[in-house]
Amino acid sequence: MDFRELSYITAIAKHQNITRAAEALYISQPNLSKFLAGLEDELGLKLFDRADKKYIPTYAGRRYLEYAHQILELKSSLDAELSDIIKRNVGVLNIGLPNMRCAFMLPKTLPAFNRKYPNVKVNIFEGTSAAIDVKLVDGDIDLAFYSKPHKLNPHLEYETLAPEELLICTCRNHKARASSVDGRLDLSAIRDERLILLSPEQRTGQISRHYLKQAGIDFANSITTNNMPAVISLTEQGWGVSFIFESHLRWHSPKPEIDTYSFGEGVYSDFVAAMRKGSYLPAYARYFIAEAGKLYA
Repeated sequence: MDFRELSYITAIAKHQNITRAAEALYISQPNLSKFLAGLEDELGLKLFDRADKKYIPTYAGRRYLEYAHQILELKSSLDAELSDIIKRNVGVLNIGLPNMRCAFMLPKTLPAFNRKYPNVKVNIFEGTSAAIDVKLVDGDIDLAFYSKPHKLNPHLEYETLAPEELLICTCRNHKARASSVDGRLDLSAIRDERLILLSPEQRTGQISRHYLKQAGIDFANSITTNNMPAVISLTEQGWGVSFIFESHLRWHSPKPEIDTYSFGEGVYSDFVAAMRKGSYLPAYARYFIAEAGKLYA
């Protein structure tokens, strides 16, 4: 067994198609087919069932893949640690960011990172927090930055960088202002308002829904979107009430023309760096975490 063999089998499982797997591996389809047939013959069992041109792992194949993923992850950690030891500072860093955070984080972190580590290639995956978690667990990305979820993923670990406050947002001079006390607003003041909610696949959407449900707020009169600029614009126009983390408003340009309030005694979530549990992060990844933390200091 060698690492090439493991990579070939995991690629076939990922793409469920021998041609697409071969393209991803930059080898010919006949060579990959020949390799798989030879391996299955050597093992004396099938790793994949062929159904409607799809390659579906058998029970033996699933067990093989479980170990293959573990071994490849260990090799990746070993390579990164050895790279640190010999101080080459050459590598690849795959980072996951929600769309809104990407818009303001990259311009403020990537230039400094590139000056420090010019030989490290940075790849960015943008998506919802839920999609980013899948990429992290699967090993497609090394590191992610987002709001810490209420329900923690057992396969991930989280490093807190800063607390963030979730704010109730209205248009300027909304009637809710009369019910506010010292910048705080009880949710009962907006019970009958139209709500502008971010998707439940986004962490802001998850957290705001959690507290709204606790307060008994009905979502019937609401709209859901994945687009933070749209949420801010609709709020400015008085179309509805929204719920946005303070950092999103702080970095938004131009500065939103809205009024903001704390939830009662305040609702906070931790802004975190997330990574696979037990994975080794090279020095350049630790540096990127430190630079991201400075934005929220």
